[in-house]
Amino acid sequence: MTTETQLAEAAPPPRPAAGAAAYRRRMTAKQMEAEVFARANRVIRELDPANPIARARAIADNRRLWDAVYGCVVDPTNALPQQLRAQIAGVALAVIRECEKPAPDLGFVSEMNEIFAGGLWR
Repeated sequence: MTTETQLAEAAPPPRPAAGAAAYRRRMTAKQMEAEVFARANRVIRELDPANPIARARAIADNRRLWDAVYGCVVDPTNALPQQLRAQIAGVALAVIRECEKPAPDLGFVSEMNEIFAGGLWR
């Protein structure tokens, strides 16, 4: 038996988490941000209407996501152009307000997530 064969046999099988970590290392920061929007959107699309706790969690998670977006774009040290920051802040506030309603329009929230994810993947 060769040394290479012995090493290959002794090595533990690859873990799925290791594959995911390798995938993330190949992504740009913008692509990672896009993934956050895509994941939030996936949760909305896969909601079970009979599960109010999952719905409340999805709404809360989306509100936190858009709170973070808003906080980033109003930060004076943000390098994005002022006009773009103001436009993003407006969208963020609209989504936050929607999430705060007693019966938020998750179609609207999902659409905004999708638009931002698509823009970040470019």
